[in-house]
Amino acid sequence: MLSDDLKVLLASSFSFYLKATNFHWNVEGPDFPQYHEFLGNLYIEVYASIDLVAEYIRAMDSYAPGSLTRYSELTIIQDQLMIPKAELMMEELLVDNTKMIELLNHCFAAAESENQQGIANFIAERIDAHQKHGWMLRSILKKTRG
Repeated sequence: MLSDDLKVLLASSFSFYLKATNFHWNVEGPDFPQYHEFLGNLYIEVYASIDLVAEYIRAMDSYAPGSLTRYSELTIIQDQLMIPKAELMMEELLVDNTKMIELLNHCFAAAESENQQGIANFIAERIDAHQKHGWMLRSILKKTRG
């Protein structure tokens, strides 16, 4: 059911946003300015999508989850309790971003199957955004050209 899928998307988007924010606050190292700016842009972009996901859930006559407990039950993004080194932060976000794209593709298929074109369009835009995040994360992590 699309509304249930969107609840997972809401919790996962919030978890991804929170992890990017945590990394933004705590990143260190010789590339600190670039990482700090990248992570700030990442969490701001993802945060901007969260309210829209919740509003689509409500438009489908369902209730949007809004507690950390419920988010922890629904999210596909694993929490990070440690402060990893900068490169490990980027690697972890790349793995999580790939999970987000998989979830978004699932939500897109559900929206299409339920003839929810407006939601499908929104999800397609989120897929594009996360594909761009993936490109940037892969580029940050790339060691050599080849």
